[in-house]
Amino acid sequence: MKNAEIFATGSYLPETTVSNEQLTRFPPSSLELLEKKTGILSRRIAPEEACTSDLALKAARKCLQRVDFPLEKLQGIVLSTSSPDRMQPATATRVQHELGATNAFAFDINSVCSGSTFGICMADALIKSSKFDNILFIAAEMYSKILHKQDFSTFPLFGDGAGAILFRATDSDRGVRHSCLRTDGSKSEVVCVPAGGTMLPFQRLKTPRMACFKMNGPAVFEFATSKGTEIIVELLQESQVALEDVDWFITHQANIHIIKTIAARLGVSRQKFLVNLDKYANTASASVLVALDEAITAQVIRAGDLVVTCAFGGGLSWGANLIAI
Repeated sequence: MKNAEIFATGSYLPETTVSNEQLTRFPPSSLELLEKKTGILSRRIAPEEACTSDLALKAARKCLQRVDFPLEKLQGIVLSTSSPDRMQPATATRVQHELGATNAFAFDINSVCSGSTFGICMADALIKSSKFDNILFIAAEMYSKILHKQDFSTFPLFGDGAGAILFRATDSDRGVRHSCLRTDGSKSEVVCVPAGGTMLPFQRLKTPRMACFKMNGPAVFEFATSKGTEIIVELLQESQVALEDVDWFITHQANIHIIKTIAARLGVSRQKFLVNLDKYANTASASVLVALDEAITAQVIRAGDLVVTCAFGGGLSWGANLIAI
């Protein structure tokens, strides 16, 4: 059976940086607590005329260009997003067209912030099926378009961005070693965009705010710290890998205290957990891929390292992957 090896990575963050201090619509006293409670200092915001597929394209192109990969040989594109261009068709279809990857199938997945781990597992499964030699996995999010700008409980916490991984089939022991995925649909209301689908169509909206993202912050914190820790333990037990053998942990970049709590509960040094949420805030399913690309590009993560990725989000959903770089 072939393994899905990481052949190349790429990421893209919009040029516009918005610092906490620039969020002047909120009270100064609230902004003073933002860094302390979340670890976020700034976020990137896409131009008003841009859409999610624009970010996905930039990350994808950077990824493919790094290894000069021929577009006509690309076999599949899997795109994770919870802020799609449109309800239909899949955002991945525009990415496929604009890339010029005419021989690649393309489809979306939506596991909200857990999309990175679900997508890595999906790409791995497609390659392990022996039907495909390469899969481009992209995670792209533009939450600035689905947040209510006056909602302090959500707007300052998110940023826009995209990351990409080109997986290729290999006979070596490098690549995705194991994945664990979980869902608890009984808590689907904890993180959601209430309106816009068939449950509450736009025609029945009483206020546009119902079409904006919302979440129960305290419930998400408790969920993320408990399930994030559990899924990493489960992943390593099933893989028969010791915690101390893992070189790096990349968790979803939502809140610095979530990351610190997971590290403490595992008994692992915080220095092994990569963090970039201070610069970019929460970029939903893109966060893990952006952090992975930055770490590989900076040679913080090197060939031979063992990496655990872990994410948690709406659904509620959570997952983890063990990857040999």
